[in-house]
Amino acid sequence: MYVILVYDFGEKRVNKMLKLCRKYLNWIQNSVFEGEISEVRLKELLLQSESFMKKEEDNIIIFSGASQKALDKQIIGKERCSIDTFL
Repeated sequence: MYVILVYDFGEKRVNKMLKLCRKYLNWIQNSVFEGEISEVRLKELLLQSESFMKKEEDNIIIFSGASQKALDKQIIGKERCSIDTFL
């Protein structure tokens, strides 16, 4: 599966997440990673992030799909701005 992972973590935890994501995906820019990953490896990454993530402050957004053309969006943790509020 193809994944784009974006995260927003507190200052004290951001470097831990950066190091973790670099083990699984390709770094694109600050807090943005992409690449091919199996569902098992993605779950492994997310389980490891739970050890230091504060869900009331931090978030992870995952865009996933069979290819780069069709991706689903999943938000884990606090959603910063919902697109449902747009008119």
